[in-house]
Amino acid sequence: MVLLKMKFTQQRRVRLAQGLWLLSWLAVTCGTFIFCLGVYLKTELLKRDEVMDNTEIHIVPNILMMVGLASICTNWVASRVCQDSLDATRFPRWKVPLLAWFAIAALICCLLIAVVVLSYALQGRLEESLKVGLRNGIRFYKDTDVPGRCFQKETIDRLQMEFRCCGNNNFRDWFEVQWVSNRYLDFTSKDVKDRIRSNVDGRYLLDGVPFSCCNPVSPRPCLQYHLTDNSAHHNYDFQTEELNLYNRGCRQALTDYYMEMMNSTGPGVLSVILIQISVLLSLRYLQTAVEGAMALEEPEGESEGYILEKGVKETLEDVKVKVLTMLKFGQVDPSAAEESPQAAEAEKAATPTPAS
Repeated sequence: MVLLKMKFTQQRRVRLAQGLWLLSWLAVTCGTFIFCLGVYLKTELLKRDEVMDNTEIHIVPNILMMVGLASICTNWVASRVCQDSLDATRFPRWKVPLLAWFAIAALICCLLIAVVVLSYALQGRLEESLKVGLRNGIRFYKDTDVPGRCFQKETIDRLQMEFRCCGNNNFRDWFEVQWVSNRYLDFTSKDVKDRIRSNVDGRYLLDGVPFSCCNPVSPRPCLQYHLTDNSAHHNYDFQTEELNLYNRGCRQALTDYYMEMMNSTGPGVLSVILIQISVLLSLRYLQTAVEGAMALEEPEGESEGYILEKGVKETLEDVKVKVLTMLKFGQVDPSAAEESPQAAEAEKAATPTPAS
């Protein structure tokens, strides 16, 4: 049973070709948009690669860039097919390439759907990656003289100021690490000695945060040190004071930023999927309608266009048979291989020996 069969006159075929040509170029524009979107997302991820523990999230922009380029190429080909569809001498050359075109176009739609699904599925992985990466970044904040870590301080400071955040989960994360380099500590000072001795790891810990945690909107001057000591500051209560610091942790800030970015791409990607499916179905109708008219030897007569020549089940069975046939092609039959030496010997024995 033919699936979704329609009648096409010459005029309807011309209109279909013209409309599909415009739709193809719209799809080329959408492909360019998808590619640029992938490049932008990739750039944003690379900017903060130092505070990420793994690069699994990069699969999303990688697929977007790959699909964008493939969409540009395939839809440009579709526009060329539209131009040649009403020329009986030029259209037949597209018969074989169109088989590959339909496969690639269907794959593009599947990959775009996968991007939308992955954007939501990778949220947990992204948050865990940022958690570990930021924890390491805070721990290596003081290592400005260590090769490979010398830019970690600048990265964390810029990150906290740009995203208006402090620490991994909150500002208290800075209380648990030594973020002041030994290079800038006076080891003759009693306060420094006492703090180092009071810690089992011999670290210089203090209830303070870097300057980049200070909120410039606060009317009070920044309080960086002795944050848990109420007597260290006038009119100050650690339990109720807002501390004029950023209260949100950088992990949550970055997760919200990237997920908002990827979620906002969802409607755009879904629109591109609909356009790509429209191009695929329209080109299939155009192909079958034009081939039907040529088969009737009436290029200007009425013809039938359809999506599938048979039902979905029958088409899948045919594809399965063809794939299995292709896989078996070139394989040596063991029984035939065993019989071939015996057949050669029998043929040799049956050949008469020439008289001397």
